[in-house]
Amino acid sequence: MRKLPLSFFLLALIFSCQSPEIKSTNPPRPNILLIVADDLGYGDLGSFGGDMETPNLDRLAEEGIRFSQYTTAPFCAVSRAMMLSGNYNHVAGMGSQDLVTEVPGYEGHLSDRIVPIPELLQEAGYHTYTVGKWHLGLKPEDNPHQKGFEKSFVTLEGGANHYSSRGIFPEAPESPYTENGQKASWPEGAYSTDFYTDKLISYIESNREDRQPFFAFAAYTSPHWPLQVDEKFWNKYQGRYDEGYEVLRKKRLESLKKSGIIPFNAALPALHPRVAPWDSLTPEEQKKEARKMELYAGMVDNLDYNIGRLISYLKEKGLYENTLIVFVSDNGAAAEDFFYHSSFGPFLKENYTDAYEEMGTENSFISYGPQWAESSNAPFRYFKGYTTEGGMVAPMIISGPQVEKAGQINNEFVTVMDLAPTFYQLAGVSYPETWKSKKVKPLPGKSLLPLFSAEKQQIHDSTYVFALEHRGYVMVRKGDWKLVNLRSPFDPKNFELYNLAKDREEQIDLKASHPEKLEEMIQEWKKYAEEVGVVIPTPQAGG
Repeated sequence: MRKLPLSFFLLALIFSCQSPEIKSTNPPRPNILLIVADDLGYGDLGSFGGDMETPNLDRLAEEGIRFSQYTTAPFCAVSRAMMLSGNYNHVAGMGSQDLVTEVPGYEGHLSDRIVPIPELLQEAGYHTYTVGKWHLGLKPEDNPHQKGFEKSFVTLEGGANHYSSRGIFPEAPESPYTENGQKASWPEGAYSTDFYTDKLISYIESNREDRQPFFAFAAYTSPHWPLQVDEKFWNKYQGRYDEGYEVLRKKRLESLKKSGIIPFNAALPALHPRVAPWDSLTPEEQKKEARKMELYAGMVDNLDYNIGRLISYLKEKGLYENTLIVFVSDNGAAAEDFFYHSSFGPFLKENYTDAYEEMGTENSFISYGPQWAESSNAPFRYFKGYTTEGGMVAPMIISGPQVEKAGQINNEFVTVMDLAPTFYQLAGVSYPETWKSKKVKPLPGKSLLPLFSAEKQQIHDSTYVFALEHRGYVMVRKGDWKLVNLRSPFDPKNFELYNLAKDREEQIDLKASHPEKLEEMIQEWKKYAEEVGVVIPTPQAGG
């Protein structure tokens, strides 16, 4: 444990009062390390009941708090916009991932309606660093270097080869990287997670002697597809997934219950229609499928190893005791399989292979698809891209000197928008009403600090509303109730209504039996949509 005893602070207070020659000083502001895994499933970590070897994150959980109802966004760029702004995705400029327009809310980069966390913290005297995935605009003016990050090395797109700058998208045969706003090259032979860790450590070390606090955003690209990792990390998992994704899903359900992360009455929802039964696959197909999950597990294993390297560095340099560490995933596990996609597939097949013998290498492009994503997200419904729990509920671990409830699980509803107020409270920063002579939107989230002690059990009461829209998929949460739309084109008649206190698997639609609650939630949706500027194309007659 790293918490100082209460007696230490009492003695310090007594001596500061009795000795006029000793000046009273405030404790140093904490460093903040925000670590984001890319497309990590809810139940993969050991501390959440998963079967993967994550000792460093498990130790972090022992010293901190695990949050079982941390809710983010269903896509990478959307969650990053909300995370770095503390506001709704439309307010932050990311109404739709990868859509760049002149329409307010759909700019495809961080808007001037918000203040980015690093920009505000930098003005308050924090060093600010980021490495990994940016995905919030390709233009120079949208670069992290222009958004408050003092030092950065990032890939600008939503995904990248983990071993080289070979592009994975048709529009960019070579992946774009920048360092401190300038075009950068990927170092030959480097592996993504290893290199980003090296780079972040070098950034922190470069200013360590001035004793200013830092905000570091480790936006790792692992375990995002393509599934690539050195054999030494995945070979320990050989044979572990030979029984298939349906068996793993059932095992995960029970192990998550045993860990205390989900209730004992939790059940598995129906599989997504895209998932083929395991026993319908040929032996060769099963062999290849099992290898996919071995590779994914190896990437999570390597990610944990590098997080361990970060923690070891902080301890060696005397920084760990005064660093708040937040670990999250950006969304639910990913089901995309672009190698077989009608638009992306031809380019990928021309430049990569999915041959079994090369799986996991620089030349290989492998995704693990909806079948394994359903297992990683058990017991929730569906996966990344959907506004169901499987697309939006992610693991979160918070550890640091302010955390008194070590080893605890917090089961209260919290969101990605609660991170910014937490960081600002720790840094002693007030969020402004105007920034650069322009009025900005207030923060809708609340600080998580009250949950770090035994004083308070929740920060959002039953009247608090959290909502999100992305590409016509909708969710509105108020207390235990959740309104969902999963159909396209958008039509309010297709809304579904669930009580998450009794049905987190979203299997019992209550809109017919609770018409008053349905109407109440629809009104909340309309209010939210108008407030943030949701624009949903209206289908044309006969179109």
